[in-house]
Amino acid sequence: MWIIFRTLPILTELSTPAFLVDIVRMRDNCSRMRDKARNSGVIFRPHVKTHKTIDGARMQHGGGFGPITVSTLAEAEFFATAGFRDITYAVPIAPEKLWRAAELASRVERLNILIDSEPVLRAVEERGHPFDVFLKIDCGYHRAGVSPDSPDSVALARAMLRSPVIRFQGVLTHAGHSYHARNADDVSRIAAEETGCLTRFRALDEELSPLIRSVGSTPTASVVDRFTEVDEVRPGNYVFYDAFQAAIGSCRIDDVSVSVLATVVGSYPERRSAIVDAGALAMSKDLGADHIDPDVSYGIVCDVDLQPLPVRLTALSQEHGKLEGIAHLPVGTKVRIIPNHSCLTAAMYDRFHIIERGAVVDEWKPVRGW
Repeated sequence: MWIIFRTLPILTELSTPAFLVDIVRMRDNCSRMRDKARNSGVIFRPHVKTHKTIDGARMQHGGGFGPITVSTLAEAEFFATAGFRDITYAVPIAPEKLWRAAELASRVERLNILIDSEPVLRAVEERGHPFDVFLKIDCGYHRAGVSPDSPDSVALARAMLRSPVIRFQGVLTHAGHSYHARNADDVSRIAAEETGCLTRFRALDEELSPLIRSVGSTPTASVVDRFTEVDEVRPGNYVFYDAFQAAIGSCRIDDVSVSVLATVVGSYPERRSAIVDAGALAMSKDLGADHIDPDVSYGIVCDVDLQPLPVRLTALSQEHGKLEGIAHLPVGTKVRIIPNHSCLTAAMYDRFHIIERGAVVDEWKPVRGW
């Protein structure tokens, strides 16, 4: 019998650009958040959209198949096939996707969908398929959700309670405006708003009091010592973190578990600049925390040992990244760039290279599409 051994490349021999995941840092990030949720006595339903991988989702649950949150139905279907049975699709559902959600709901123990308007409620009722549903509440981000202080919101919640096809599970919010914070104190204030708005809304009608209060936001989940005034938490970015999270005080830069390996393909000492083969399609064009530092670059440029270099990634075209501020960086030099937004950067890749203490030890493949 032949035994085939899989040979993994050496870090510096990877084809670039390459997305690297430091498994030790990621495991530590997952353990801290999971332990905080357990010690707080809340349901832990982590978001998996940051990594979109089975290995990552299982790591978030310490190796298990616990409740998860997804951002696309493609993710929901992928994780359901892998054995995850309790899934929240955390985007207000489009009526034309209800048939697909109904099919998926028949394959798992629970598929929670989101509603934040009466027309969608009517569409769900017209379809006639029973759904587990959360009402999306706007806690200050103003992206989606109903106002927690509007009589119309209470009326919608009451209609959901009376609906013959809805199993009303709870109220859900996302403090996306925590990304506008300037420091951990700002994030802590927003964390109180995030949980407080759900408690305030639930108290408007005693029939709403049994509903689950579900919150999600890596900044707010990271800065609090304990989850209070809430029943369920759904952070996601914390598995990787990124330069943005470090800038606003959600984490230390040493907690960031991902980087992009790139190669210098052009060097121009006379201009104190160089070009790497990691452009917008490798890094994304997220400007990062420019509300804190207007001159922030498109990532933190480091050497292969992840020590910051005196150079800035100042511009991105499709396949090129421009480095400025260093006298000479020879062609062929490998650099690692800590991304501003790990979720967007990860989404650029069809595979992640898993590293442990500088060695490539595995390869993960994320689900793609919607």
